[in-house]
Order: sequence, then C-alpha cells, then structure tokens
Amino acid sequence: MSPFDIEKLAAQFPLIRSLMNLEPVTWFNPAATTLAAGLAYVGLTEADVTQAEQRLQNFAPYLVRAFPETAASSGIIESDLVPLPHLRSTLNQHYGVELGGQLLLKMDSHLPISGSIKARGGIYEVLTHAERLATDVGKLRPGDDYGKLFSEEFQQFFSRYSIAVGSTGNLGLSIGIISAKLGFRVSVHMSADAREWKKNKLREHGVNVVEYADDYAVAVAQGRREAARDPQCFFIDDENSRTLFLGYAVAGGRLKQQFAELKLPVDAEHPLFVYLPCGVGGGPGGVAFGLKLAFGDHVHCIFAEPTHSPCMLLGVHTGLHEGINVQDLGIDNLTAADGLAVGRASGFVGRAMERLLMAFYTLSDAEMFTLLGLLERDEHIKLEPSALAGMAGPWRMAAAAAQLAARGIDAKAMAEATHLVWATGGGMVPADEMMKYLSVAKLKIACGLG
Repeated sequence: MSPFDIEKLAAQFPLIRSLMNLEPVTWFNPAATTLAAGLAYVGLTEADVTQAEQRLQNFAPYLVRAFPETAASSGIIESDLVPLPHLRSTLNQHYGVELGGQLLLKMDSHLPISGSIKARGGIYEVLTHAERLATDVGKLRPGDDYGKLFSEEFQQFFSRYSIAVGSTGNLGLSIGIISAKLGFRVSVHMSADAREWKKNKLREHGVNVVEYADDYAVAVAQGRREAARDPQCFFIDDENSRTLFLGYAVAGGRLKQQFAELKLPVDAEHPLFVYLPCGVGGGPGGVAFGLKLAFGDHVHCIFAEPTHSPCMLLGVHTGLHEGINVQDLGIDNLTAADGLAVGRASGFVGRAMERLLMAFYTLSDAEMFTLLGLLERDEHIKLEPSALAGMAGPWRMAAAAAQLAARGIDAKAMAEATHLVWATGGGMVPADEMMKYLSVAKLKIACGLG
C-alpha cells in the first residue's frame, strides 16, 4: 500500500498522472537558476574538483602499470567525442523535427578498465580510500610515485581490508575490478536486473558477487548492513557519496579542454546541451556539476530516465526527493535499461543539483531499443540500452522552442548549439549479449515502435 494519498498528490502535481500511465514526458524545471545562485546548495566547490583532478593525476602511474590499456592516455581515464552525422539525419526524419547545431556522442561507454561512466566515480572513490589507508600508516607520503602501489607489498596491505557496494551492474564492475586489482577483498551486491555477464566478469576478477531477487534498493541495503558488521569494510554509497560525485565531476574540465582543442565555442550564442541518463543520480549529477563549473550558465543539463523508473524526475518535481519511490505510485521499476532501474533517487544529488538542471524527460524501453538499433546501423557504434536514454533529448529540446525562448534561448542560438549525448555504457558488452540487444532493436524498428 502506498504511504501517499495518490489522488491528493496528483492534484498537486498533475504530471504524476502521466508518470503513472507510463507516458513519455518532458518537464522543464522551474527551479533552474544560475550557477552563482545554485552553487551554494551543492555543498562542494571548484576547489574540491581541482583536488580530485590532482588525485587522479597522482594515481596515473599506478593505473598505467595495473591496467596497460590506459598507457596510451598516460593513466588518465577519459573518453572520445564522436560526431553522429548519419544518425542525426535519420532522427530528423524519425522525430519529424529538424535539429540545428552539432550532434556529438561522449563515449564514456568505452572508458578503459570497466567500460562505462562508472569508471569515473567508482574508480576514483576506491583510489581515494586506498590513498587514505596507505597514508594513515605512513606507507604513502606526499610526493611519492604512486606507481609503487602496484606491488606485492601493497596488495598484502590492502588485503587486510574489504570493500562493499550495491549495484545494478556498472558501478559494481568499476568498484570490483579496481578494488580486486589493488588487493582488497570486495563484495558486490547485485540487484535482480543486473546482467549475468557483469556478474561473471566480476567473478573472473576474484570478486564476491552476492545476488538478490529484488531491486537496487535491497542490494544497497544489504551491502550497507554487511559493511556495518565489519570494521575493516568500507561501504561505497552510490546514493550519498560526495567522493563518487567528485570523481564524476572531473569530466567537466576535461570536456572543456576537448572543446577547446576542437575549437567548439560555448557561450550565449553557442549554447551547450548535455543529455545524461539517470539512475540513482550520482553519475549524471556529478558530471552535471563539473559541466556547470566548466561552462557556467551556457551549458544546459538534461536528465533522461525510463518511463518505468522516473525516480529523479519524481523526486525533484515533488520536492520529496528520496522520500518517494516510483513504486509508491504503482510504477513497477522494471526496465531493460538495467543501469537506470532505480525506484528511489539520491536525496543528496536531488537537493544539490535541482537548481542546476534545466529539464528532465522519460522515454520507453521501445524507444531506447529503436535508438540503439539506429545508432549501430548508421554509425556502427554499439551501446547498451540505458546509454541510449540521452539520444532522444536533442529532439525533445528542438521541439520545445517556446520553453527555451522563455529561458532566453532563441532560434538563432539553437541553430548554433552543440548537443552532447552522454553514452554511459556498452563498451564491454559481450558479442552474444549485444546481438540479443540488436535483435530486439531491429524488431522495434521494423514494427515502427519508439
């Protein structure tokens, strides 16, 4: 039974009816304000992000040694920007809306080590914890070459400690792979919607995978309980971790550098729209924070969620944040976009970022699969379903001229805008699993769904 009077709630927030009916919606956030006005609510600063950038630079020699695939980038975990000219043409026809400006894909789907956006925050949090432990006992000092952590001595040291996390999949992969490499004992509590191949990959790395027949919330709760019983166990809390958030936020400054190298302007005449798939909110929230610090009021961040799991939109729209679950409205929280299958949003992220996010929208699984198939067909890029949640966003904005004009963005600016879709995962999906996704996608396209 829902703890809410649904009729009363829906009368106060009519959008709830559309969410309950699983209708795709686009909601422009009336609380969105300037960076200067919104920053005070985040509780973190540009100095915090700068410190995170430096910490990752310090760990670069270790990452090169532990993960040779990072050698080409000198131990910095970063992704490419890719233009999508063919898909853009297809989607102009598909949506019946002409998109102005440029369309780019941010390939966090192919980040080294764990192949998803979670390689940013997850790996950063584990490295921060490892640094703290080693520094506290004098094994690591300022100015040391962090490459020395890749040694039997440090593996033996870290093996005295354990790490636990609850995950729908990708965060678990990032936490599990880096923790095991350092030498930690690590348990990943996986929700029912987590993919079998992700569980198997973790086990291959020596990670203890604990499976549940329930959703993300139960996996997190159990992981937290396990950590509480063991004083040597560190629980990584995707819902509330400022450290995770800062690891994601580093992306903002790096994107600014990429734009400078490509001579892509971001200003009032050339706005930047960024579309971020959202689950519990830590990843997209942290990235959005970093983007706002990097580009100020000229970047506009939009969160995308499945119609069956619109937890962040629901929490921000009602102001209830983590106080309401989509299941309280009878929404089942069942979606093929496993990384987004979250019923209750992070209250920390919702409250921190609600004034810095322009809009939210939802889309169906059918639409995500259609976009997955069209992207592979037109651009030969393979992503997992959740990573396609952001792909509908540019056309949602292009169709919302009146709402944008009310926010000072006119047709001329839209004609010069850059639309950046953040691809959150898919680079490590096994070939047979990807073929299943593509088979579903081709069926959706053939049936004209999405």
